[in-house]
Amino acid sequence: MGDETLGIILAGGRGERAKPLTLASADYIRSKALIPFVGRSVVEWLVESCRDQGIRRFYVIAQGAENHSQIKLVLGHGERFGVEIHYSRARLDRYNVGSGAATLHNLEQWDLTGRALVLPVDSVFEFDLRRLKDAHDAADAAVTVASVGRTPEEIAGKYGVMQTSPDGLVSGFVEKPTLDRVHRIFPETSLPSSVRTLPTNAGMYLVDCGRLRLAARNPEMIRLAQQRLDWGGDLLPWLVGRGLPVAVAPIDRLGDLGSIADYLATLGDVLGGRYAWMRKAMGEPTSTDPPYWIHESSLRTKDSVTGTTLAQKISEGSVVIGPAVRIGRNAEIGPGVKLRFSDIGDGVDVDEGARLSRTAIGDSAVVGPYARITDSYVGPMARVHSERDNPVRLVHSAIGEAADLRPGTRLSGVSVYPRLRVPAVTGLPTGTHLTSSDDILHWI
Repeated sequence: MGDETLGIILAGGRGERAKPLTLASADYIRSKALIPFVGRSVVEWLVESCRDQGIRRFYVIAQGAENHSQIKLVLGHGERFGVEIHYSRARLDRYNVGSGAATLHNLEQWDLTGRALVLPVDSVFEFDLRRLKDAHDAADAAVTVASVGRTPEEIAGKYGVMQTSPDGLVSGFVEKPTLDRVHRIFPETSLPSSVRTLPTNAGMYLVDCGRLRLAARNPEMIRLAQQRLDWGGDLLPWLVGRGLPVAVAPIDRLGDLGSIADYLATLGDVLGGRYAWMRKAMGEPTSTDPPYWIHESSLRTKDSVTGTTLAQKISEGSVVIGPAVRIGRNAEIGPGVKLRFSDIGDGVDVDEGARLSRTAIGDSAVVGPYARITDSYVGPMARVHSERDNPVRLVHSAIGEAADLRPGTRLSGVSVYPRLRVPAVTGLPTGTHLTSSDDILHWI
């Protein structure tokens, strides 16, 4: 296939950090790959961005019956995207013990050679594949790690840092160091005038399939891959420790979707125009000052209170949209609504007087009158029964699919699992997870 680059999508994770976003019900996990994001699933964004940079063959590593079937229903065999998509064999799932082991095993199973781009499904990326390839070829690397520069303050306790040698190859790894340790290992970052960033692993890898397959046949690697072998914590340090060339190449931006807070922060960045390719893929905005996107069907939809269309209400000023808002198809937006830095899914009702900021509302959800929702996620088909004299207020909270909140509910930093009916509650401690009716009874 000459200079072809393949795509390998690691889609087997359970999305524990992102609950309840990854739950269809309390006991049914939706694949991380299918997390809805700005009108499409994450895996659709990944496939389309790679396709637009020349990748035409993809290999999806899934895990478990539900994971396999859910992803295949969305992607099929790639016909809709103009690409070719293959899937790992379900009967061989037992070998996928960690992201590194899953990659190595499936490289062999698919008999892949040449170059491949390995991507996770809990992030979105702004990257230049050509730049990655140039760095990879210049270093004659077995693996090139896509990196994002972060400040010591961003790194402290949250991200691992890669140490590089004068020839630009990775020489070591420092896992989630404290700020003091960052300054000790990289003393130049402690200088008062320093604005230097350090390379952190973005979780995307350009790999030489043949050389990785040879490394996987090492007896020590065979033993490791039978237990637990992750890319960042296990496979990369092993490769560097054995002298295989591991290069680093920067990418423009990484958006983590692995937790609700990170999901919302990345959503704000995308809607705010910080991801150039995604901004282009979203199409021309309905308005550029302020910027927002509204599907034409929603602009034509009349609300049940005034009988006027959304376009009319925006024109007369009774609805204020933007900046950085996307509204999907057939949404009904009532009078007096204000939306900022938010994503509104298909078929959503946002009733009179509601105000939403830095928030995502899933398909077919209902947000009642005068609700106040900030820095929160409301899942598909959820019902927020707010009332003018008894409004619902949500801050830094996540409401699962088809959950039901009664008027007067006040939540801050709380997660509600799918399909729960939550009575009017206030004062729950930040960090509370309502996972069952027993949890609710405990707090009322």
